Amino acid sequence: MSDEYAVRTRDLWKIYPQEPRPVEAVRGVDLMVAMGEFVAMAGPSGSGKTTVLNLLGGLTRPTRGEVWIEGLEISSLTDRALAEVRMNRIGFVFQSYNLLPVLTAMENAEFTLLLQGVPAPERRRRVRELFSEIGLEGMEDRLPPKLSGGQQQRVAVARAVLGEPALVLADEPTANLDSATAEALLDVMEKLNRDKGTTFVFSTHDPRVMERAGRLIRLVDGRIENSAVGTG
Repeated sequence: MSDEYAVRTRDLWKIYPQEPRPVEAVRGVDLMVAMGEFVAMAGPSGSGKTTVLNLLGGLTRPTRGEVWIEGLEISSLTDRALAEVRMNRIGFVFQSYNLLPVLTAMENAEFTLLLQGVPAPERRRRVRELFSEIGLEGMEDRLPPKLSGGQQQRVAVARAVLGEPALVLADEPTANLDSATAEALLDVMEKLNRDKGTTFVFSTHDPRVMERAGRLIRLVDGRIENSAVGTG
């Protein structure tokens, strides 16, 4: 598999045991995302968007099929090796922010760098530089409860990208934000995509995200219905 792709899958399935019959959440998904793409996955509730995202990020193992991140097949890795891939190659942005409430904005943002063993002065330099770029300058010492929803989500985006992953997976990142805040957050992510070449894959119901996407993938009943170049 070529490493020109941030992620690709082959015949990806996820089946959950359930009575009276198993649930086929993802059914035979073949997906290729080139380095530097800005991709949105859309579809109705239950279409499999979040499950696909979790499979791409190694948070869920497929029932069958393969997931490749930068040319490395991850679905057959040990738990320890998979954790290393998530730490070094994949960034996550969740709808609920997932910030640690007892850590400051800077401490939350630098958490992945800490796990990667980056020295403290370098961690703080990189956080301050990125905070300045994304409108969080002066917020470094604030705890998450003292930040707005949009500010918390920007900290989450900073945490996701500071480790310089091949891929950032964003699960409904604008769902809890008002229109102006959502647009500002999308501006931030587009800037990171454009300036740093960070690859983004979103799951979303949000038309604003779909409009910005370079490519829109529509999922229906766990399958890719179509994939088209977006207007973003």
